[in-house]
Amino acid sequence: VQLVESGGGTVQAGGSLRLSCVVSGFTNRRTCMAWFRQAPGKEREGVANLDNSGNIMHADSVKGRFTISKDNAKNTLYLQMNSLKSEDTAMYYCAAYEGFDCNGAISLIDDYFSYWGQGTQVTVSS
Repeated sequence: VQLVESGGGTVQAGGSLRLSCVVSGFTNRRTCMAWFRQAPGKEREGVANLDNSGNIMHADSVKGRFTISKDNAKNTLYLQMNSLKSEDTAMYYCAAYEGFDCNGAISLIDDYFSYWGQGTQVTVSS
């Protein structure tokens, strides 16, 4: 399984970015995919997840500003980020596990994820 993120960059507070994660190699239709982020000196934080059964969840810290989605035809996971704040500055990672649907907030815990991308940096300037 390979996950390759792109779309990070530097944006002013209040701006928008869209992250992409191209995925390949899954052998199981039941797959949970998620976005995580890690700021310097902080623990990795789950941002949002979704699965092929239609379950979607966003962390409270990004609810109403970020939207996770996927395009099955393009094998791509997205994270649309609007109204960005300086505290959103972090390295953003795409992650996945196979064999099970997402399970709400439990699927925002990084220990459950087997596959990870290399990360893409998002910097929000105030």
